Amino acid sequence: MNPLDLVRAAPGPAFTVTLDGRDVEALPGQTVAAALWAAGITSWRTTRDAGRPRGVFCGIGVCFDCLVTVNDRPNQRACLVPLRPGDTIRSQEGTGHDD
Repeated sequence: MNPLDLVRAAPGPAFTVTLDGRDVEALPGQTVAAALWAAGITSWRTTRDAGRPRGVFCGIGVCFDCLVTVNDRPNQRACLVPLRPGDTIRSQEGTGHDD
């Protein structure tokens, strides 16, 4: 059963955002991380030195594993950033800066 059915949620209509040029459907109120998880995407950042995949770790904005670039702003915590229609998300390597 879908969790939305369990709570009888009626979110507004879905909209589209992009991750690295790929269309991803999102619902009003979803964070970047929630929409990516719902689309089956669990990793969107790699570590600087080893290139290891990262996604959500804590889910509450304490760690920095879920960093992503949103609308050309690097280092956005995917678990905290609410999506808007048309947002452009890019995977990030390390801190997203030349360091």
